Amino acid sequence: MAIGTPTTPWLPGSGRPTRLPASAGNKWARRGGGEARRAAAPLLPAAAAPPPDRLGAGSPAAPLSACRSPGTPRAAGPRRPGSPPSSGPQQFAAWPTAMATMVAQKLSHLRPTLRQAHREPQPSGQPEPVFTVDRAEVPPLFWKPYIYVGYRPLHQTWRFYFRTLFQQHNEAVNVWTHLLAALVLLLRLAIFAGTVDFWGDPHALPLFIIILASFTYLSLSALAHLLQAKSEFWHYSFFFLDYVGVAVYQFGSALAHFYYTIEPAWHARVQAIFLPTAAFLAWLSCTGSCYNKYSQKPGLLGRTCQEVPSALAYALDISPVVHRILVSPDRTADDPALLYHKCQVVFFLLAAAFFSAFMPERWFPGSCHLFGQGHQLFHVFLVLCTLAQLEAVALDYEARRPIYEPLHTRWPHNFSGLFLLTVGSSVLTAFLLSQLVRRKLDRKTQ
Repeated sequence: MAIGTPTTPWLPGSGRPTRLPASAGNKWARRGGGEARRAAAPLLPAAAAPPPDRLGAGSPAAPLSACRSPGTPRAAGPRRPGSPPSSGPQQFAAWPTAMATMVAQKLSHLRPTLRQAHREPQPSGQPEPVFTVDRAEVPPLFWKPYIYVGYRPLHQTWRFYFRTLFQQHNEAVNVWTHLLAALVLLLRLAIFAGTVDFWGDPHALPLFIIILASFTYLSLSALAHLLQAKSEFWHYSFFFLDYVGVAVYQFGSALAHFYYTIEPAWHARVQAIFLPTAAFLAWLSCTGSCYNKYSQKPGLLGRTCQEVPSALAYALDISPVVHRILVSPDRTADDPALLYHKCQVVFFLLAAAFFSAFMPERWFPGSCHLFGQGHQLFHVFLVLCTLAQLEAVALDYEARRPIYEPLHTRWPHNFSGLFLLTVGSSVLTAFLLSQLVRRKLDRKTQ
C-alpha cells in the first residue's frame, strides 16, 4: 500500500469499516508521520494495522500532508464523537486511561483498609465496666443471707452507681419498687391538689404530711439501695438516711390515723399521750435501726434493737384503725374506707413477715440473686400498704369531717411542731452515728 492511499480504519461501534478521504489524515500529520501512526493506533484494530513491509523496513513514514496535491484545499476530516480537540490529541487521548489507572490504584489500596475496619472493632477509650461481682469480692458488710452473686463493685464513680439503675443486680428490684411508688405518690399529690385546699383548710394539713412522709421514706429507701455500694462509709450513711425516712413515715401515719380515722371513744382515752409517744417511738425506732447497723450485732440482740422499737411504734400508730375495725359493723358499703384500712393491716403484716424471715431465699439458697428475695417482697407489700393507707385516709378526710372537726380544735400547731421535732432528732441521730462510723473506719485503715 503506497503512502497517501486512503485507508479503511475500523471505528468502534460503527458496525462496518469507514473509508476516510486521504485529506482527512492531514490534521494528524502536523506532528509527523510517526506521531500520526501512534495517535491513530488506538482507533485501529490489530488486523487493520498496515504491515511494516509495505512501508519499508526501518524507513520513516512520510507525512500525510505530502499526499495532498498542490492547491488542493485542506479538508476537515470527520472527528470521532467524544474525541479530544485537535490541539494536543495524544495528550487528551491518554488522559482517561491514566485517570482510570490512578483511581483503580487508590481503590485497591482502600479496599483492604475498609475490609479490616469492618472486621475489627474499633477499640474504645475505656473498657466496658463490670456491673456485678460475686459475694467473695465485696466486704462482709454488704453480704445478704443466701445471696451469692449480683453484688456491685466498690469504689466506683457516682455516675457508675446511677447507671446501675438500668442494670441487673441484686438491689435493682428494691430500687425500682420504691422509686415507682414515689412517682405514683407525686401523681396522687397532683390529683389531691386539684380537689383539696392544702393551704386554706387547716384540717388538710395531716393529709399533706402523710403524703410527704410517704414520699420521703420511699425516695430515701430507693436512694439507699441504689448508692449504698459506693463504699463502707456510704453504705452506713445511706441506710441511716433510710431509717430517718422510716421514722418520718411512722409519725406521719400516726398523725393521719389519730386525726381522721380515730373514733371519739378511743380519742378520749389517748388524746393526751398519743402524738408525743408516737414521736418518741419514731425517733427510738430510727435510733435502734441505726445502732444495729453501726454495731453489726449478730443474732437476736441486733434484731431486737431494730425490730422491737418498730413494733411498738406500729402498735401505737395502728391502734385507731384496729379500734375502729373492732367497733364498726361489718358493712363496707356504708364505709368504703374501712376496706382500705383492713387491706393496709394485712399488707403490713405480710411485709413484716418477709422482712424478718428471709423468705423464700432461705428455702432456695443461691436461686434468688435477682428476683424473689424476701426483702423485695417486703418492699412490694409495704408499697401496697402505703397506697391502701392513703386511699383510706383520703376517704376519711372527705367523709368523716363532722366527726374529726370537733375533736381537733387546738391541735394543728402542736402536731406540726412534733413532726418537725421527729424529723430533726432523727436526722441528728443519723449524722452523729455516721461520724462514729467514720472514726471506726479510720481506725481500721490505720
